[in-house]
Amino acid sequence: MSNDNHGSVKGEAAMTLSPAGSTPSQGSPLSPSSSSKPQELPDELVQAGWSKCWSKRENRPYYFNRFTNQSLWEMPVLGQHDVISDPLGLNAAPAEGGDGNLGNGQRKRRGSEEQGAGPNSLKRPKVEPTTPISPSTPGVKPWSSAPEDRQSQIATPTTPSPAPAPYRPAVVYWDLELPTNAVIRERAQATQLLPPHPEIELQRAQLVTKLRQHYQELCHQREGIDPPRESFNRWLLERKVIDKGHDPLLPSDCDPVISPSMFREVMNDIPIRLSRIKYKEEARKLLFKYAEAAKKMIDSRNASPDSRKVVKWNAEDTMSWLRRDHSASKEDYMDRLEHLRQQCGPHVAAVAKDSVEGICSKIFHISAEYSRRLRQTHLALLKDCNITEASESVEVPDRLVYCYPVRLALPSPPQPRVELHFENEVACLRFKGEMVKLNRGHFSKLELLYRYSCIDDPRFEKFLSRVWCLIKRYQVMFGSGVNEGTGLQGALPVPVFEALNKQFGVSFECFASPLNCYFKQFCSAFPDTDGFFGSRGPFLSFSPASGSFEANPPFCEEFMDAMVTHFEDLLERSSEPLSFIVFVPEWRDPLTPALSRMENSPFLRHQLSVPAYEHEYRSGSQHLCKREEMYYKAVHGTAVLFLQNSAGFSKWEPTAQRIAELLAAYRLPSSRTSSLSSPGPSPVTPGDRDPPSKTAERTPSVESAGSHDNNNNNSSSGSPLDKLSGV
Repeated sequence: MSNDNHGSVKGEAAMTLSPAGSTPSQGSPLSPSSSSKPQELPDELVQAGWSKCWSKRENRPYYFNRFTNQSLWEMPVLGQHDVISDPLGLNAAPAEGGDGNLGNGQRKRRGSEEQGAGPNSLKRPKVEPTTPISPSTPGVKPWSSAPEDRQSQIATPTTPSPAPAPYRPAVVYWDLELPTNAVIRERAQATQLLPPHPEIELQRAQLVTKLRQHYQELCHQREGIDPPRESFNRWLLERKVIDKGHDPLLPSDCDPVISPSMFREVMNDIPIRLSRIKYKEEARKLLFKYAEAAKKMIDSRNASPDSRKVVKWNAEDTMSWLRRDHSASKEDYMDRLEHLRQQCGPHVAAVAKDSVEGICSKIFHISAEYSRRLRQTHLALLKDCNITEASESVEVPDRLVYCYPVRLALPSPPQPRVELHFENEVACLRFKGEMVKLNRGHFSKLELLYRYSCIDDPRFEKFLSRVWCLIKRYQVMFGSGVNEGTGLQGALPVPVFEALNKQFGVSFECFASPLNCYFKQFCSAFPDTDGFFGSRGPFLSFSPASGSFEANPPFCEEFMDAMVTHFEDLLERSSEPLSFIVFVPEWRDPLTPALSRMENSPFLRHQLSVPAYEHEYRSGSQHLCKREEMYYKAVHGTAVLFLQNSAGFSKWEPTAQRIAELLAAYRLPSSRTSSLSSPGPSPVTPGDRDPPSKTAERTPSVESAGSHDNNNNNSSSGSPLDKLSGV
């Protein structure tokens, strides 16, 4: 079967891991001006990055290393002290004179000579020039280049230099060398996907931001509430499950038009948002606000006489009770609130139903219009580059191959310039004033993934623009709020991935991105931007014939339900070894449909539960956050379910020993067991109605401390309780 693999699979196997360095291989734009005299250095020193320069201030020559930014007055000696491989000088030759760490009378140039910094100068973060990603890619100038820098860049010698040492992160959260065992039927190139372009991605970001603002304004104007937290992000997820439109982010062709997820979440906050309750006075105020809001709402809407009578009587009775009884406990107030919701909830939902449906419908139609406008602009841009839509798909042989990244049918147009520079350990990419950031380690990771997966850009000429589009897409999907959307990208800890690979042969992630993936083979939400970095496309359209997979989906109920349907369909069709190890929140009060279906599935081979606060996730903003903020503790239990067909069970049976190894990998390191605080997406606070995606704690009853309002938003149902919308 390996002989029949797709060409890209062979390329992956043959390619070696040699990431490009984080220092320029050509002359650095910030290097001092080189002497116009011929080079008088041995070839060994030139190859090591040394050049002879002229100091205008001292009127004498000096030696500068463009790889280490080291300056010396005397000619350097090879093997003496390499600040990259030996930063402390432990392996340096013993000093024979001069400074302790500089032999042969060498003396470092003074800081004032190198920087010209006076006593009143301000310390600024170290800004390094861009890294030429390949020999053909010229170095990108920093944004604040001075005229003398331009002259020095021109005067830089053109002597060829070796590739600089690759940047190696201090801590690595991935293993891109592991091969895959995921086998698929060979598939055609994606004809409906248009190649990404920074101009289009910038316009998409502006339109999505505008759509979020429309949603907020409609909630304020029609219902007098703030949009439920992250409900827009969950709307995007839920819509893409059924969307048949062409835009990778904006829904445009869905049936039904009204989103059940958005409708449910907005209705849950009517007439007011119910927050966590900790103290007696909070419960008293919340009860009063609910009664007042319900009465005001029923008076201002077109309600039936019976509904108006029931709501007004219960609201007035509650207010009378509050004025009369001042000795009630917190539990008394919570019981009274539960009774009021039972009596008024169905009537309030009935009068708000049409208005909330109008919000959902209008947001969808605006999204569809934005999607149409974007596609027209995108096609016009491609037409200007003499690129037309693919009319016919090329037939592919019906054979099994190891999975390979998504390939676009249309060639990429010429890409505009994207500027890159480094600020300490952060890579900053800017296009037309819009800057995206990621840490240096993840920038190096993206370059590795690009080397493995991209087949149309061997010289990395489009690398920076594609990285910019990738980061911008996820930035827009996350939203602009603090910690907003990062839960959508939460990932399992590295030891758990290692145990999954060692014990169960897992080599593929069903729900990941180039930013948070552990393996180089994964499925993700956006095949057009992520395919260049290894994505196999959205999982719901990915059909493996065999392999061992890890699934940690975004915690959206509709999305998880569609995932279970896809799992069972794949397991039923395949006779080859097929295994899915699924990680979902253990929400049991009430039980989510996805968890219920998996627990009753004929393919369930084993199930275990990891208690809350005893395990952790990697942050969804891991490409930006600090090292100490990389992990956060889960505030809910996690259910781990093994769905396997017969062949998969025989090959990767969840034995007691393997399960014990997996649970051991889940144990918190001693350095992090002392703290229960979460540096990642924060747990729900009294002002937050909807928790973050992968840290959500479902609290469906108002009677318990920290509970949320969970009105049943179906007017035909008499029960006021409904499960909290998933994320």
